[in-house]
Order: sequence, then structure tokens, then C-alpha cells
Amino acid sequence: MARSAEKLKILVVEDSEGDFILFEESLREEFLEPVIDRAVTFSAAAKLLKSKSDYDTILLDLTLPDSRGTELVTDILDLAGQIPVIVLTGYLDKNFGIQTLSLGVSDYLLKDEIEPIQLYKSISYSRERKRIVNQLAYSEEKYRNLFQLSPQPMWLCDLVTFRFLNVNEAAIKHYGYSLDEFLSMTVRDIYPKEDIPILEERIKTTSASGSLYFRGIVRHKKKNGEIIDVDLQSNTIDFDNKKNQLVLANDITEKLNYISSIQSQNEKLKEIAWIQSHVVRAPIARMIGLIDLIKNFGDGEVNKSELIEHLLNSAHELDGIIRDITNKTESIELGNKE
Repeated sequence: MARSAEKLKILVVEDSEGDFILFEESLREEFLEPVIDRAVTFSAAAKLLKSKSDYDTILLDLTLPDSRGTELVTDILDLAGQIPVIVLTGYLDKNFGIQTLSLGVSDYLLKDEIEPIQLYKSISYSRERKRIVNQLAYSEEKYRNLFQLSPQPMWLCDLVTFRFLNVNEAAIKHYGYSLDEFLSMTVRDIYPKEDIPILEERIKTTSASGSLYFRGIVRHKKKNGEIIDVDLQSNTIDFDNKKNQLVLANDITEKLNYISSIQSQNEKLKEIAWIQSHVVRAPIARMIGLIDLIKNFGDGEVNKSELIEHLLNSAHELDGIIRDITNKTESIELGNKE
């Protein structure tokens, strides 16, 4: 079998000279020009790992002059970080070798059974497994950041009890509850009491339909008692091998208030337009008629004083209408400033 062209850098933590020589020969048989560092004590290994972080694999004997067993494994794993650790053990330590897998080591090998090809496979599989685990951890961290750093309030809740399982910082700031308070509450606790029957009916309807996706406008209550209108979106998500509900809540109270204000202003504008097109025309028509009488008839034919009185009354009526229009216009302008 041709040697692997990978130029690996490997740290062998082994105090036995004979065992180290066997491992070194096996590594050089399977890998092309491997860089092999050796540490015979935990202290020496710790010094190397603190000064160098570019090892591809660590081969670890379970018994060293200055450390052994669980303590040795956990200390090396802490120093190794993202570097895969393969435990090397004798027959007497076989059971403990298996237990080390639960501590986080990538693999364990029995010293008396190690063959070059076996060592090659263990290193290759351990590195690939570690790469996948690191990739999953990165993805998990990325999505956790998307959740925690979202500017919109978000939370995760149990699909059966509707108890909060996690909430992001935006939800904590917006609703006023601390994280511990949220985790002791259910979704029902942020709804006004009169809206809970609506919530229960929605839960019943979505569960019966088989689709747990929901989007709609609901009312929520903050810790300070303020009632807000919320554009709510929710869907199921797998979390800890269990289906839960992920919710995004967008407070649209100001938006709805703005829309309501615009609608109110539009109604006032319609009213002003109606006044201008209907109410204003009546006194103006009378004034035109009165002026026409005064202009076209002689002094003896009409009572000009009476006509002027009617003309004055129509002018006052028109003035009142214009004043009313002005007041309505000012109220619209004041609303815009607010």
C-alpha cells in the first residue's frame, strides 16, 4: 500500500521508549514524512501544546510519570482543543480505554494489537470525525448567534406545555422579563387574560390541521402591563431531539397606530372636501344672487338694506364654514407633528 501523502504533525505522549519506537515506525510506514514530537510526561506535553497549536493528532498513553487516568485524559483534552486525541492503552486498561470515549477522545487502541494500517485508519477516521464535529459545532454556534443576536424578539417553547425553553436578548429587553422569569413562565402568561380563549382555540385549530405553522396579529402584555400588537410567526423546530416551537414576534403597535392616524386624517380630509364642495356653495350662491339683485334693480324696486342684511348673514355663515375648515386642517397638521 502506498504511503499517504499527507504531511501530518503528530504529538506522541508516551514515556516508554520501546512503545514510542513502535509507534514512530508505524507512522512513518503509513505517512509520508510525518513530523513527530514526543513528550514523556504530562508537563512536557502541556508545554508543547501551549506553544504549538498545529498538531493534527495526539497519541496519548494513559499512564505517565506525573499523571494518569481520568485526570490525565481530561487535562489533555482541555489543552488539545480541536485536535483529535487517540488513547493508547494496554490490556489491563481496556475497560477504561472504552470509558475515555465518553470523555471526548476520538478513539482508543490496544498497544499490543496496533498495526501500521490500523493506526493509519484510526488517525484518518478520528481527524475526519473531528472535522465533522467541529463543523456541526460551528453551524450550531452560527444559528445560536442568529437567535441570540436577532433584533426581533424570539423564543423557543415546548409544544405540549408551551413553557418557554429559551428566549433571546431582544425578547428580554422588549417584554421586560428576565431570562429566569421567562423560563418559569408559559406563553399564556404574556397574553391578556381576555385573549387566552383565542390562544387556546388557535392551538386547537393548528394542532387539528396537522400544520403548526402560524402567522397572524395577536396581542401581548409586557411585564409593565402595556398591551402591544404583535405580528407573530411560529413553526416547529428540532431541539434536543424533540420538536418544539420557534417564535418570532414583531411589535407593530406603532405601525398600527400610524395607520389608524392616517385613516383618521383621510376621513377628516374627505369631510373637508365634502364641506368645500357642498356646504360652502350654499352661502356663496345666496351672496351671488343678492349682489345681482342690488346691481340690477333701482333704489325703489328693492329694499337694499334688507338685501345687505341677508348678504351680511351669508358672509358670516361662510366665515363660520371657513373657520371650521381651518380648525379641521389644523387638527390634521397637529396630528402629523405628533
